[in-house]
Amino acid sequence: MTDQSVLVDLADGVLSVTLNRPERLNAMSHGLIAAVSAAFDRARDEATVRCVLITGTGRGFCAGADLSGGGPGDIGPDGKPDVGAAMDRLFNPMIRRIRALPKPVIAAVNGVAAGGGANLALAADIVIAARSARFDQAFVRISLMPDLGGTWFLPHNVGDARARALAMLGTSVPAEKAEQMGMIWQVVDDAALMDEARALARRMAAGPTLSYAAIKRALNEAGTNALAQQLDMERDLQCELGRSDDFKEGVGAFLAKRPAQFKGR
Repeated sequence: MTDQSVLVDLADGVLSVTLNRPERLNAMSHGLIAAVSAAFDRARDEATVRCVLITGTGRGFCAGADLSGGGPGDIGPDGKPDVGAAMDRLFNPMIRRIRALPKPVIAAVNGVAAGGGANLALAADIVIAARSARFDQAFVRISLMPDLGGTWFLPHNVGDARARALAMLGTSVPAEKAEQMGMIWQVVDDAALMDEARALARRMAAGPTLSYAAIKRALNEAGTNALAQQLDMERDLQCELGRSDDFKEGVGAFLAKRPAQFKGR
């Protein structure tokens, strides 16, 4: 039987990746993680994919790791859980794929995003949430710490003081507060979420994908670069972009006052 824990569809340059375990609030099983990783490999390798939209079915985006027995936990030689091995083997490669993808990634958070599910959403470039959604760093409640990049995403998005409180208190953050804190980009009414997210994904799929790739690379490295290094990186990437057909098209369209037709080359 084909695994249906993740539904993947390509239309208008947008690869839609839908977590599909609604009976478990889309909690991450072995199969789900493998399917998400495979979808992002496809997005990387297929030129027809120009943007990725990730969301969930049912009333949740993702409840984190599946702790019911079908989850990604490993058992060490001493018979105790080896959570670190599971991070190395499953979770972290998935997050690296998402962040390294040279194409925009949009998360449409349709409900609860808890634990690793919250940080899966935050790994996207742009996060749009339904007004009823919430972001829950629940790790401390089971004596763990934020993972899937949470200890990196949170301080970068909301600042150190808030990140520490969110991680240590396990506080649930409603979508509107998450927007106010700078954790996510935008909150929309529940009924409008997918229309808004798909419209944004189609817009970005038709946009200058070379520019998006350069922006992602520069922002990914900005946290560890000194200013001088970042200036050099901007120079080098801008030089590459300036030689592209898309730059020529963008300038021509601007001068002619017409919509640009970007091709990703």
